[in-house]
Order: sequence, then structure tokens, then C-alpha cells
Amino acid sequence: MTHTILVVGSINTDLVTTTATMPKGGETVMADGFAMLPGGKGANQAVAIARLGGHAVLAGRVGDDPFGQTARHGLQSCGVNTEHVITTPNTASGVATIIVEHGGENRILVVSGANSCVHPADIPQSLLDRAALVVMQLEIPLDTVMDIIARAQAPVLLNPAPARKLDLAKLAGLAYLIPNQHELATLTGMPTVRMDDVVAAARRLVRQGIGIGIGTVIVTLGRDGAMLVTRARVAHVQAPVVQAIDTTGAGDAFIGCFAQTLMQTGDVDAAMARAVRYASQSVTQFGAQASYPTASDFTPAPDTAG
Repeated sequence: MTHTILVVGSINTDLVTTTATMPKGGETVMADGFAMLPGGKGANQAVAIARLGGHAVLAGRVGDDPFGQTARHGLQSCGVNTEHVITTPNTASGVATIIVEHGGENRILVVSGANSCVHPADIPQSLLDRAALVVMQLEIPLDTVMDIIARAQAPVLLNPAPARKLDLAKLAGLAYLIPNQHELATLTGMPTVRMDDVVAAARRLVRQGIGIGIGTVIVTLGRDGAMLVTRARVAHVQAPVVQAIDTTGAGDAFIGCFAQTLMQTGDVDAAMARAVRYASQSVTQFGAQASYPTASDFTPAPDTAG
């Protein structure tokens, strides 16, 4: 049985520059490469789902410019259903300017463009009712995110990125909250440098979730893998050691793989372990969506839960 995963989120074009050294204030640095690539957290996550064989439906907006046309065609070529991607008249599509330093670290500036126009009415109730899982991020208006959480009948996975403070009391019915360490610190106001810090901060979210429905918190930890925290237990999956080329979109690779595997197996631990491996493989290639392997290209490895 094929489960529909509805992704509601941003669609961007990534303008990526590679450099040996990040420029300081007022400094000009000669870079060594440039590429224009598809991106946006919503689009990235939908592409990862589709490349792994999942049924991804993406709802969002693009502008009536060449970037929007290219983004739509690229999503369709990856197998993403774009029936609910709306073209917004007289509006620019979303754009991200990304500087990637040798070694894989990046800095990103995002111009929302048409993503800021995504409205609750863009996502009809009939679409929500057909979804087996709803996946969202925070690159579209927060009011729209909260409206969908309230209306969704299926489990909702929220990736609270980019980092911002949220009123947790408004997250009723949320099944999965998946921040990275920085986003976790922003949500809780707690340090998240050490593993013990991460567990303590995630446990605070789980405790606050009692009575409002936050069931599972999974914290992505980059090269340190991921940590799952529920009321009952903590589980840590280590990441394999890889040579990172570009970490852009690695978190989205994790979300997409987790969502697709969860729908395929119903096993949260298996989904987290597979998502860690998938995200790790993605950073060995350049770009976001361009780095996501298909199911046949995804290198299997033994689970490393601990």
C-alpha cells in the first residue's frame, strides 16, 4: 500500500558559491565555484521522499518567474506531485544564497519570495484528509503551519527550521518534533552543547508536551547522528564517518528519509537509523537535492542504535 506524505513548505532556488575561506566584514575573497541548484526545505524533503520511492505531494508557492518554472519542472522530474504548488502572480520565487567553505560548512541567506504567501486556504481539508503523514517546516508563515497542525487528521511532523521561538501550547496534536541542536536551544532556552544537554532539553519539550500532544522529539546532531527522546526512553544513533563535501540540505535529507521509512515500516527506530545514514551519504556530494541518493543508490549499512 502506498501512503501519501503531504509536505507543506518552501520552494527555493539555491545560489551556491564555494570558497576556501569565508570572507570577513568588508573583505573580498576570490571564490572557486558557483552553481544554481534547486532547494527550499519543503522541496528538499519532498524530493528525498520521492527518491526513496515514497509518494510525496508538495503544497507551496513559487513566483511567476523563470526560477519558479524551473523549480516546478525539477520537482516533477524527481517524482514529486506538484498539483498543489501554486504560481503567485507578480511575485519572485524564493531564493537562498549559500556560501560553502571547503570541508562542507555553510552559511545561508534566504529571501522568502512566494513562500511568504502560502496561506491556509492553499491546503484544502480534502488534501489533508488524504495524507497518511503531514510534514512541515518554518520557511512558510507560522500562522499557516499552526492552522494545518490544528486541522490535520494524520500525524504531523514539524521540523522547526529556521530556528525560532514557538508557543508549545499551540502544537496540540504534534506527533514528531525534529530540531537540530541549535533549533533545540532556541525552542527551550537551554544549552545543547553536550549530549547530556541535548537529552535534558529534549526531555523538557517532552514534559511540556504531556497534555498537548508532542509525542516524540528527535534531535539531529550532524556528525554525531541523532537522538530520540520520548517519555519512556532515550535512543542515540551514531553517524557513519564520511568525508563531508557539502552539508547543505543534510537535515532535509534526514527528514525526508525518516518520513518515508516511517510510512514504509511503522518503526520509529528503524526510520531514525536509516535517516542518519541517508543524511550522512548526502553530505558526500555537492548540493541539496542533487546529493540525495535514490533507493537503489543508497548504500546500506548496519544499524548503530545505542
